[in-house]
Amino acid sequence: MQAITYEHIKTCRQSGARLGIVHTPHGSFETPIFMPVGTLATVKTMSPEDLKSMNAQIILSNTYHLWLRPGEDIVEEAGGLHKFMNWDRPILTDSGGFQVFSLSDLRKITEEGVHFRNHLSGEKLFLTPERSMEIQNALGPDIMMAFDECPPYPAEHAYMKASVERTSRWAERCLEAHSRAEDQGLFGIIQGGEYEDLRRQSAKDLVSLDFPGYAIGGLSVGEPKDVMNKVLEHTAPLLPDNKPRYLMGVGSADSLIDGAIRGIDMFDCVLPTRIARNGTIMTSEGRLVVRNASYARDFSPLDKNCSCHVCQNHSRAYIRHLIKCNETLGLRLCSYHNLYFLLELMEKVRQAIRDDRLLDFREEFFEAYGFNKPNAKNF
Repeated sequence: MQAITYEHIKTCRQSGARLGIVHTPHGSFETPIFMPVGTLATVKTMSPEDLKSMNAQIILSNTYHLWLRPGEDIVEEAGGLHKFMNWDRPILTDSGGFQVFSLSDLRKITEEGVHFRNHLSGEKLFLTPERSMEIQNALGPDIMMAFDECPPYPAEHAYMKASVERTSRWAERCLEAHSRAEDQGLFGIIQGGEYEDLRRQSAKDLVSLDFPGYAIGGLSVGEPKDVMNKVLEHTAPLLPDNKPRYLMGVGSADSLIDGAIRGIDMFDCVLPTRIARNGTIMTSEGRLVVRNASYARDFSPLDKNCSCHVCQNHSRAYIRHLIKCNETLGLRLCSYHNLYFLLELMEKVRQAIRDDRLLDFREEFFEAYGFNKPNAKNF
C-alpha cells in the first residue's frame, strides 16, 4: 500500500474540474484544496486551534528553513513535525529547492547538488537530492517533495532543457534515497518553464518513475496569468488521472479557480498571510487595504458576506487601529480572515464541481470580485 492515494469522486461536466479525496497517514482531505503555509512549523500568527476552527485540512512546512532552525534532528527527537507543532492532520514539506534558488545569490549548481550560502549566517552549505530526502524523512511529513532545480523566469530554452534533464536525474536519486515509503509519500515535480515540449518531456520522465503524486513547479514566478493557464492546459493532462496534482506557490483567488478548472487538486501560497501583515484583505468584493485612513470610522466588518469570527466580531475601524498601533492582534485577525476566505472559496469550488457549474461560479465570483473590470488589480 502506498502512503498517499487519490480517490476520484466526480468530474464537473461543465468545466472538467476534478473533485477527489487524498488519503494520507494522518487523515484524508477533499480536493481541490488550498493549503496554508507554515514555513517554520507555524502558520504565521496562527495556532493549530485557529487552523482547525477554519477547517484547514493540510498545511505545509519548509525543509530548508527547518534544516537551519531548529534542525531536523531536534524535530525528529520531538517525534516528528506533527508532534513538534501539535498538528494531527496531514503535513506536506517542500524540498528546499525553491529557497536555495530564491534566497541565495551565491550558488553553484553541479550534478551532485547545489552549493550556496546560509541566508542567515553566510555559512557555506551543500544540498543534494539525498540530503533533502534525509531531512524530510526526519521531519516526518505525510507528503514530501523531490529536490528539483527552480529556474528563473524567463529562461532560454537551452538552459531550461538542461535544467529539466537534471531535475529528472535528481528525481531518480530522490526515489532511491527515500527511506520511509511506507508512511511518507514522495511527489515528483514537473518543470520546463513556458516551453510545451520541455513540460511534456519532464512529465514523461517523472510519470515513468511512478510517484504517488505530481507537482507542477516553476509557475507563479513572474509570468503573466495567461502563460500560467496555458502551461496548465497542456501539462495537467499529461499527469495520471489516479494521482493528485499540485500547483506549487499559487494562492490568488482567480488562480485557484482557474487552476481547478484546469485539473489541479492542491494549491499552496504564503500570499494570504503575507499581505495580511500589511493590512491587505481578501473580500468577496475585491481587495481592501484596511490600514487606509478611509476606514478609521468604518464600523462594518472586513467582509459583510463572510462568516468567520473576525467578521462577526470586529470592525474595520478596530482592526485598522490595531495595525496602526503595531498590535499583533491586528495581524492575527487579518491573517485569520484571509486564510478563512481562501479555504471557504475552495469549499465553494468543490460544491460548484458537485453541481456541475464551476464555470458559472467563476463568472459570478469574478464579477463580484471585480476581475471583469478594466484594469482590475489582483494581489
